[in-house]
Amino acid sequence: MHYNRNFSLFILVVILEVHSSAGIYWLGLTVNGSSVGWNQTHHCKLLDGLAPDQLQLCRRNLELMHSIVHAAKLTKNACQTTLKDMRWNCSSIESAPHFKPDLAKGTRESAFVFALAAAVVSHSIAKACASGELPSCTCAPAPAEQAPPDFRWGGCGDNIGYGLQMGSAFSDAPMKSRRSGPQAFRLMHLHNNVVGRQVLVDAVETKCKCHGVSGSCSVKTCWKGLHDIGRIGEDLKTKYLSATKVIHRLVGTRKQLVPKELHVRPVREGELVYLVSSPDYCLDNAKHGSYGTQDRECNKTSSGSDSCGLMCCGRGYNAYTERVVERCHCKYHWCCYVSCKHCERTVERYVCK
Repeated sequence: MHYNRNFSLFILVVILEVHSSAGIYWLGLTVNGSSVGWNQTHHCKLLDGLAPDQLQLCRRNLELMHSIVHAAKLTKNACQTTLKDMRWNCSSIESAPHFKPDLAKGTRESAFVFALAAAVVSHSIAKACASGELPSCTCAPAPAEQAPPDFRWGGCGDNIGYGLQMGSAFSDAPMKSRRSGPQAFRLMHLHNNVVGRQVLVDAVETKCKCHGVSGSCSVKTCWKGLHDIGRIGEDLKTKYLSATKVIHRLVGTRKQLVPKELHVRPVREGELVYLVSSPDYCLDNAKHGSYGTQDRECNKTSSGSDSCGLMCCGRGYNAYTERVVERCHCKYHWCCYVSCKHCERTVERYVCK
């Protein structure tokens, strides 16, 4: 009986972990999502990655799926690029939708990925509207604010409103179902999704183009556009590094997420939150979803997260030399090409023990 009870508890924990990451299953669409035509409703069930609530949205909005598959690829690339110099470098995102514990639990890392994915899917849809890829939307309407005298509203702005509407419907759908795990995890992920989309909104900028005779700028046409994904990733990285650990407890008549160490204040709208502390990711530990940092390259002269001291966790590092060939002594020739020589040099690299 004792064995059966422990086994049942183990199965329950596994089920909770799996469902807690349901909101980012769709990142698995990077594997073969581009091979599907997405022009018939039965296509929605062909691939791993869509939670039940997202299947319904897929069937009703097939035209969005190419943008969502594109967003899955952008999310993976942005996550790994943004965190490439960290011990946890987002390599486990490649296993989507079969996540390891680092993303299957309510960790700081899952907070970052949920927020990033929510921002990117809305970004992708907003851009697709402006480029004419979606029949259900067009360019953004002209801003309501008065245009200054030196320019006029025009061009084709990113349709941020439609991107947020459809992106939030897709990203949040799994977290609004009890099938997606305990309420605490669902609240955490919904909160972080909102943070991601707010970073997207904050990344809106006014872009302009000049018109006039002989290159003059007598008239400027301006529109509202989004920053690139890299900027959004960096903004979320800052929030990831300062994320707040929370607990789920009764506040008044209902349970809410509150900071674990700061019960005196509510969770702030703009901060990422997490429920489960992460390991230091120094050592390979499958139980915690850690690949360790052995054989990772480090920077001997850096004082940041990619420094050999921090990246190697005090274990030391090995040095080796490598010969690299680069373009050099480049010259511009009129008109119109550049010629270069190829130079060889030796570089020293360092990898963690």
